[in-house]
Amino acid sequence: MKDALREIVGKSNVLTSPEDTAPYLTDWRRQYSAGAECVVRPGSTEEVARVVAACAQEGVAIVPQGGNTGLSGGSVPTGARREVVLSLGRMNRIRAIDVLNDTLTAEAGCVLAAVQRAADEAGRLFPLSLAAEGSCQIGGNLSTNAGGVNVLRYGAAREQVLGLEVVLPDGRIWHGLRGLRKDNTGYDLKQLFLGAEGTLGIITAAVLRLHPKPSAAATAWIGLASPRAAVELLAALQERLGERISAFELVSRECLEAVLGTMRGLQDPLPTPHAWYVLAEVADNCAQDELYERVAAALAGCDDAVLAQSGEQSRALWRIRETIPEAQFSNVKHDVSVPVSRTPELIERLGQSIRQKFPAAQIYAFGHVGDGNIHYNVGPAALVKERAAVNRIVYDAVAALEGSISAEHGLGQLKRDEAAERKDPLELELMRALKQALDPRGLMNPGKVL
Repeated sequence: MKDALREIVGKSNVLTSPEDTAPYLTDWRRQYSAGAECVVRPGSTEEVARVVAACAQEGVAIVPQGGNTGLSGGSVPTGARREVVLSLGRMNRIRAIDVLNDTLTAEAGCVLAAVQRAADEAGRLFPLSLAAEGSCQIGGNLSTNAGGVNVLRYGAAREQVLGLEVVLPDGRIWHGLRGLRKDNTGYDLKQLFLGAEGTLGIITAAVLRLHPKPSAAATAWIGLASPRAAVELLAALQERLGERISAFELVSRECLEAVLGTMRGLQDPLPTPHAWYVLAEVADNCAQDELYERVAAALAGCDDAVLAQSGEQSRALWRIRETIPEAQFSNVKHDVSVPVSRTPELIERLGQSIRQKFPAAQIYAFGHVGDGNIHYNVGPAALVKERAAVNRIVYDAVAALEGSISAEHGLGQLKRDEAAERKDPLELELMRALKQALDPRGLMNPGKVL
C-alpha cells in the first residue's frame, strides 16, 4: 500500500516515521489522537484522485486534513480501522482571480490568510475571518462551514462558494468549478460537500465569492450591563447603520480578565469595569472621517464606549477577542447557537443552572452575538472530568430554545453521538441515505458526523 502511494506522490510525501506523522495525528485541542498507516501529501487534484482510488482498492479509510485547526476532532484518525491521513497542504495555489466576476479560485490547501491577501491585492475582499486564519486552510473552512466574525454581514463559509472541485470516494473527480450566481439545472451538488467534514468527498478547489473592499472601517469597544443590552444595542445600531455592521462580538468580563492575565501587551480598553462588552466593526465605502462621525453618532446613547483612533488601536481591540480561546484553553467548551433574540435567555439560564450544579464553576461566555452563536466555556480545568454533566445542562438549554449544539465548529468526533441523540430521526435518515449513496463502504473520514 505505501509503495503504491509513493509511486503516486513521491517518496518524500509519504510520511511514516513517528516524528514526521505526529503533528497530523493529534487535534489542536489535544483531545483526540490515534495512529494511521501513513500521512500522504498529494500535490494536485489528479494525485488526490489516484490516492483515493488506491485506498479504495485496498479498503483503507481516508482522513482528509487541512491545517488541523479544527475544534471537534474531525481532522484526525479514530484508530478504529486502517486509515491514511491525506494532508492537502501542498495544494496551495491561487488558480485564478476574475475581478469583473468577483471570484477567486483557490486550491484546498491555501491558508485562509493567503486567500484574504490575494483578494486584497486584487482590490477585493474575501470576508471569511477567524482567529486561526494564519494556519487554517480553505478546504477545511469549507468542509466545516466555518463561521467567524463577519457572518453577520456576509454569511458563513457556505455562502462564500460558487463552485467546487471534489474527489469522490471512488477516485472520480467532480469538476464543479463554476463561477455562476445563477444555475437552475438541478440539485445544487456543492452544498452536499460544504459542511460535510470530508465524509462525502474531498474538496480540492473552490470558486470563492469576492466583495467590494471597504474604503473605511471603524472599531468600537462598548461596555454594557448585560447580554440583553447587547442584543438591544445591535437592533438599534442596525437601524442607524444598516448593513455596514460587519461584526458584533460579545465578551464577558471574565473573558477579558483571562486575556489580560495571560497575554502581555494588552490592556483594558475602558477605565471602568463592566460585566459585558461588545466589540463592533463597521465598514463602508466612504471617507474615513465620514464613517467615524456616523458611528460616533450611532453610539451617542452608550454610557461607556471607545472608538479606535488608528489601525493599531483597532488591531489591539481585535487581539483581545482573538486571544480569548487561548487565554482559557483547558475547560469544557461549547459552540452553540440560538435565535439572536434568545441569546440573553440562553446565557441567563445557563449561568443559573451551571452554578446550581457546580458552585465553583468559572464561566467564559463570548462570541458572535450578532448571529446568535455563543461560545460557552465552563472551567476550571478540573471540571473537564464532569464534561458529560456540563454538556447535558448546556445542550438541554439550547434545545429548549430551539438552537443548535454546533454552530460553526462542526460535529467531528466530539459531538457525533450527541447529534445522533438530538437530531430529528428523519434528518438522520436522510443524512445516512446520502452517505450510503456517495460512500457506501464508509471510507471517507469514518467516525465523524455520523
